[in-house]
Amino acid sequence: MSPWLLLPLAYLVGATPTSYLAGQLARGIDLRRHGSGNLGATNVFRVLGWRVAIPVLVLDIAKGWAPTFLLPRWDTSPAVEWAAAYGGAAVLGHVYSLYVGLRGGKGVATSAGVLLALAPVATLAGLAVWAALLALTRIVSVASLSAALVLPAAVYLTRAGGTVFVLSLLLAAFIVYAHRANIRRLLRGEEHRFGRSTRPAH
Repeated sequence: MSPWLLLPLAYLVGATPTSYLAGQLARGIDLRRHGSGNLGATNVFRVLGWRVAIPVLVLDIAKGWAPTFLLPRWDTSPAVEWAAAYGGAAVLGHVYSLYVGLRGGKGVATSAGVLLALAPVATLAGLAVWAALLALTRIVSVASLSAALVLPAAVYLTRAGGTVFVLSLLLAAFIVYAHRANIRRLLRGEEHRFGRSTRPAH
């Protein structure tokens, strides 16, 4: 199958609004109107709790991993550039989902899934940084931004390839851009800490 036909499929897989669907199924609410209004796993945790957030997080990672890992096996092209393109399309779909008015998450989990398919050792290093910073600061944005900035270095050091390195740089820049409001809150000392729930009333 032509890679050009699979590219929109990668976007549509990434665009699957897991957080929105979780809000509808678990509580009959639109998460865009609760918590931070972001359709990501962190907001699911704040509003709906960890039992709902963990499956959403796993699915968001899978939305990046599956197109990146599986679609190259359909397009009959050995070029890693297409795998990277599928991953990039999935991240764009997650952040700008066609299904929910071009709203979505901030791309951290889906980007992790993409790089898990292309550079698993480097991604595990990034996840270790994320977990350590979250434990130290209890601020998800600090952990996410730190992991995003560390990943390109980890990709370079593990020699995952030039294309993957460029993709990791682009994803890091995109994640920083997606967190621009968080960065402003961090500078003002107003960023939310992990563990504080804002669950809606039944």
